[in-house]
Amino acid sequence: MAGQGVRTARGTAAALAAMVALTASQAPGAVPARASAPTPRQTPAEHGPSVSGDTPYRTELPPLRTGKPDGDEPAPAEVGGALPASVFAAYRRAEERLSREAPGCRLRWQLLAAIGQVESGQARGGRVTSDGTTVTPILGPRLDGVAFALIRDTDGGAHDGDTAYDRAVGPMQFIPSTWARWGADGNGDGRMDPNNIFDAALAAGRYLCAGGRDLSVPAEMDRAILGYNHSTAYLRTVRAWYAYFLGGHRVVPDASAGSADRPEPSRSPSKPKEGSPPRPSAPPSATPSRPPSTPASPTPIAPSRPATDPEETDNP
Repeated sequence: MAGQGVRTARGTAAALAAMVALTASQAPGAVPARASAPTPRQTPAEHGPSVSGDTPYRTELPPLRTGKPDGDEPAPAEVGGALPASVFAAYRRAEERLSREAPGCRLRWQLLAAIGQVESGQARGGRVTSDGTTVTPILGPRLDGVAFALIRDTDGGAHDGDTAYDRAVGPMQFIPSTWARWGADGNGDGRMDPNNIFDAALAAGRYLCAGGRDLSVPAEMDRAILGYNHSTAYLRTVRAWYAYFLGGHRVVPDASAGSADRPEPSRSPSKPKEGSPPRPSAPPSATPSRPPSTPASPTPIAPSRPATDPEETDNP
């Protein structure tokens, strides 16, 4: 009888432990620490390296909205939350194109804007030429296995200028191997250039919609974002900017050549597995950027329209 009692107690303890583990795994909002290991619900697009190679990203959060428009008066200007005109046009174009190519995806341009903000600060404030190509290259660090993943050269240096190791490229920060798969021609010039915001925004949209995802489902959106960078901190930051742009946006002229001298926003400290160390700044360019394509006065913040259909976006 004593032995039976011990066995019963052990069985009860095991059952309780199993129940606790099951409950923890179903905790609301739980997100895996990394999304690199395939699960039954992942799509082939999520296998292998992330879109960005888990390279550094901007960690600053959206600014607080300090007021609402009063009648005809514009809302107070917000530093860090503006969208350069060409970049905004690229995101909207990508959303519109994806609404035809993958209507079930329900991509909204605000998600592309959130990723573009975190990856490159909207192409460094819209420092792009008239066709949407960045004035100077936007490159991540060498993926040489020291501080980040080891990804040896896959493009002969064609996109990143490095013939030994790959680097993330352009306003949406594609590594050459993922660009080889997802590269797109978003501005219709017959070329697929990761340094072009229109091309990169469309490519990012297609990646986010891959595998029949419905981005109106929160869990599906989370998986898509984690495929871009395998970091829960990255997911939280992109989600914060997505919510910000859903609440309203402000369009400003593209940046001038002199904006290259402005300091880069803060980035997270070196975390090899999270991909958060500071990304080196590109050297100043001698090529002047084009004049602003929009009026000098910024458009006041206005609620973003509901986007039931996805549209392509451009690299900031």
